[in-house]
This record gives sequence, C-alpha cells and structure tokens, in this order.
Amino acid sequence: MNSDNFPMPARRLAALATAAALTAAPLLLSARPAHATGGHGHASAAVLRAGLDVSLLHRTADVPLTLSLNEVQAPGTADRTALSARLDGVDQGRPFSVLRADVASARATATAERAEGSVRLADARLHVPGLPLLSLIEVGTVTARATCAAGEEPEAEANVLGAVTVLGKRTTLTAGGPTEVRVPGVGEVRLDLAEHRSTSHTAAATALRLKVSVNPLRLNVAEVTGTVTLAEASCETPAGEEPAPSEAPESAEPAAESPETAPEKSSEAPAPQVEPQGTQSNLAETGGSSATPYIAGGALALLLLGGGAVTVARRRRS
Repeated sequence: MNSDNFPMPARRLAALATAAALTAAPLLLSARPAHATGGHGHASAAVLRAGLDVSLLHRTADVPLTLSLNEVQAPGTADRTALSARLDGVDQGRPFSVLRADVASARATATAERAEGSVRLADARLHVPGLPLLSLIEVGTVTARATCAAGEEPEAEANVLGAVTVLGKRTTLTAGGPTEVRVPGVGEVRLDLAEHRSTSHTAAATALRLKVSVNPLRLNVAEVTGTVTLAEASCETPAGEEPAPSEAPESAEPAAESPETAPEKSSEAPAPQVEPQGTQSNLAETGGSSATPYIAGGALALLLLGGGAVTVARRRRS
C-alpha cells in the first residue's frame, strides 16, 4: 500500500532544486562570448640592405651578394659599425670591407600603444667588390624613422644631412627626383633620396636607395650591379582592443506587460538612457550580449523548477 506522506523526499527535492539554482547561476552569468584583444604593433629597422650581382672577369661566373647590417625586428637594437664580406673568386677569397661608419644604430620597439623603427648612420663609407680604395658613396648623417601610434596617423620621415660623395665626386641630392652620377671608366650610380610612405595603419621610410652599375675591372671583378639601401625603417599600428558587438534597438510599439511576464524583469539596475522596447531591452551599455537570452531562459527554468518543488512538497504534507 502506498503512503500519501513523503516529507523527506519532498525536502530533498526542494534542496536539490535550490542547489541546482546556486550552481547553475554563476555558470550562466559567466557564459559571455569572448572577444579578441588587440596585440602589439610591429616595427623593423636596418642600417643597410644590399642585393648585388658580381660578375667575374671573362664572364666565368656571376656571384650574388646579399647582405644586411643591423637588421632588427621589434623589440631589438643593433649598433655594429662595420660590415665585411667574402666572395669566392674575388681578390682570391679575401674579405673586403662593405661598410664602415662612426655610428650605425638601428632600433625597433613595439607595445600595445605604439610601434616605432628608427635608424641613424653617421660618417659612413660604402664599398663594393673590386673597388677597395674608391668608395661607392660617403655620407655625413643619415636618419630614418617610422612611427605608428594607436589612434593616430602613422608618420614616416628620412633625412640625409651633410656632404655626399659618390664615386669620388661631391654630389648634391635633390628631393624632386633621382640623382644620377656617372664616372667614366668606373660606372654610374642612381640615387633616390628620402623615400617615405604611409597608409592608415603602416609607415615606412628609406633615407637613400642606390641603383648601382660599376665596372671595376680589378681584383677579378668585371661588373657589379644591383641595389643598396641605407637607413630603412617601418612600422605597423597596434591593433587595439576590439569592442564587443552590440545590436541597435529595434523600432517597435511598446506593449503592455502581462502578469506572467512581469516577474521576469531583471533586478539589475537599468542602463542609462535606454528605454524598454516591449519585452526586449537594449543592454549594449550594460555589457549585454548574444548570451543574454540564454541567461534569462536558464533563470526562468530554474525558477519554475524551484516553484514546482515547493508545490509538490506542500501537497504531500497536506
């Protein structure tokens, strides 16, 4: 025969409902979508980059020469003031000087707010294979800088200060276009001065770009062609924090709330200057997101479960 009084199971049912509500509530409240946060920007700098093709006498071979000095990525610094290289077939494989300078510094930094690359070169002399005594170019002071700060327009600048000598000839550089220097019996050099460019989130600057074509006819070198850049810097703006997506309130006529829906109102303080739109409300200013309907639905289910448990308990006691 079944009994009509089950006080202990009813109490247990109510206790279980309460425990489930206390356990599930933090989980529902914490189930908000994750939004990607911005990272650091990017910056780079280099004192020298060279991409040359060296042809040996009698066209026995073409030897590529690709090198750089003080090339850094953020975060990084370098300040070597000399660069040498060695090529098979050139001066019997002995090392030769490429660049010597009193100052040759490159610096690249990047944080969540700012990225910057900068170069400073002072009293520098550049050589190519086959011309150990004659400098391809001599410069006084060369600088380049690229700065990208969050919320600001990227900036780039490059400067060549002081005297410039190309293949032994004092040269005046112009910003309006390239400068060409020709030396009979040696070759020619084309120079582009102070190039800089920027976009909405990047910037780059190059102080000097040299297009080289020389004919040393010495040390087993017939011809040297290619490109050399002095003082190069670039940057990319930090991404910054991405804002949480929000939905614009829908235009709808206010609807009267029924007694059944009235208890479902949130007890949290309403967002300022936000008017309810029927049973929907704009929670963009209070941190509401696409997870809000799930939280409300879970809370309603837990409320109904607790109310059912209490009702069953009262009926079984009567």
